Amino acid sequence: MAAARKIRLMKVPFAVRTGRPGAEQGADSILDAGLGRMLRHLGKELAEERIAGSNVQEVGRLLADKTAAAVAEGEFPLIVGGDRSVSIGAISGLARRYDNLGVIWFDAHPSLLTERTSSTGYVNEMALASVLGKTDVDIPGLGRIRKENLVLIGLREVQPSESEWIRSEGITCFTMADVDRMGIQKVVEAALETAGNGTDGLHVSFDADCLDPLEAPGVVSAVPGGLYFREAHFACELLSDSGKVTSMDVTEVNPFLDDQRRTARLIAGLIASVLGKKIL
Repeated sequence: MAAARKIRLMKVPFAVRTGRPGAEQGADSILDAGLGRMLRHLGKELAEERIAGSNVQEVGRLLADKTAAAVAEGEFPLIVGGDRSVSIGAISGLARRYDNLGVIWFDAHPSLLTERTSSTGYVNEMALASVLGKTDVDIPGLGRIRKENLVLIGLREVQPSESEWIRSEGITCFTMADVDRMGIQKVVEAALETAGNGTDGLHVSFDADCLDPLEAPGVVSAVPGGLYFREAHFACELLSDSGKVTSMDVTEVNPFLDDQRRTARLIAGLIASVLGKKIL
């Protein structure tokens, strides 16, 4: 399925208890870096809206409703946050419209902590656990993603409880060591095969900290040893070439920590690559 011509761009300037301020301005930073211009240059029709709220539950429910409505109208939902908790509302809304949604989750961290295992209580550390219905976050649509169609890419900072969860549940996971060993092409091809196996939609959930901080310094939780510029672009180009991607969310850009908008410009380019931008 090729990406829809009409993109529903949902800006979510929300971040709460991430340890440092700035992610709430990530969406505007990415838009200021030229995302809209890039997408229009690709011939996409772009409808923009802003979604705001005071807490995770409120933002998540509003975003879920808007995301589900965009799918019903035949649009490509593109959600730009904000902290990682934004992904919770995005995916819960998609899960209402797709009977079996596949998810490819790019992140330096699994985000599989819960209220019982997190030492900080930060919801962005619990985002994927919430998507899987394993936290106290209560938004209609959570818990509907099958672990058999979930793939994690780019991990390099994992807590013991998260590692145990990944192993016990058999969640498909490609750490940066796997990327080094296999190469990004084989990793993405394997991810597409797993996340796209029998699914009727494929969502790409992209935390900017999956990138190496040498390339993308403006993120909430930088971890050395991530994806480099061409690795990331090639991954996004492969996702585009598959014709399977039906939605995307991008989170955790922190312009307060960015260097001359390097991170925002890189993220804008990666989104454009997923939506069809080519070198030639």
